[in-house]
Amino acid sequence: MLSELEQQLVDELSTFGISLDNDRAMLLVSYLNLVIEKNKTMNLTRITNPSEAVTLHLVDSLLPLACDVCQINHGDSLLDMGTGAGFPGVPLAVVTGCRATLVDSVRKKVDAVAEFVSELGIPDVVTQHARLEDLARVMPGSQDLVIARAVAQANVLIEYATPFLKKSGLLVIEKGRPNENEISEADAAALICGMKRVSRETFELPRSLGHREILIYKKIGRSKITLPRKVGMARNKPLGVRR
Repeated sequence: MLSELEQQLVDELSTFGISLDNDRAMLLVSYLNLVIEKNKTMNLTRITNPSEAVTLHLVDSLLPLACDVCQINHGDSLLDMGTGAGFPGVPLAVVTGCRATLVDSVRKKVDAVAEFVSELGIPDVVTQHARLEDLARVMPGSQDLVIARAVAQANVLIEYATPFLKKSGLLVIEKGRPNENEISEADAAALICGMKRVSRETFELPRSLGHREILIYKKIGRSKITLPRKVGMARNKPLGVRR
C-alpha cells in the first residue's frame, strides 16, 4: 500500500508517460524525506513542503525521461553537474539503473547526499566534491550523459559538460524559462565545443508549480578549443557570447 506522497509521485509521473513501480516510488520518497529532515540543520533545499517537494524535486528530476531523444539505459554513465541535494542524479539512477556520478563544489552537500545514498542502499551512485574543470581532467570522455538543472547559463553548462562526454553523448539541461538570447548563445557555444542541439521540449509541472524546458545537446565532433579551460573561465569569459 503506497503512502499519499508515493501515490502522488506515481500519478504525476504517469501524466508524462513515465511508469514507476511501487518499490522505486517508496525508495524515492524515503530519499526525499531524508533531504527534508536534514534540511532542518543545514541548507539543502528551499522546498520543505513534502507534497511540493515530490513535484519540484522528484517529478522535475525525472522529466527528461519523457523526452524521446533522452534514452537512459541500465548501466549508462551519467554525471550530474551541481547536484545539490542529489537532484536529478539520484532519482534518475533509481529509476533507470544508470551509474551516476553526483558532483558539487559544496562539501557539506556532497557529504549529505553520500550519507543518504548509503543509508538507503542505493547502488551505483558515487559523489564527488570537486570543481567541474578539475574533474573533467580526471574523467575525460567517460560519460554517456551529463545533466544539469538550472545551475548556470546554458552556454556555460555546455562548456563544462563537453570534456566529460563520449562521442554521441548527450547533455541534458533543465531550465525554467530561458530567453531566446540564452538559447542562441548556447547554440553558438555548442558549435565551438563540437556539440549540436537535438531537442528542445517544454513541460508544465503538475498543480501549476512551474514551466520547464529541456534542452538536449549531442556531442558530434571535436571541440575547436582545448577543454576544459582554466577554472573560472567558463563563467567569466563564456563561449558563444557576441562581443
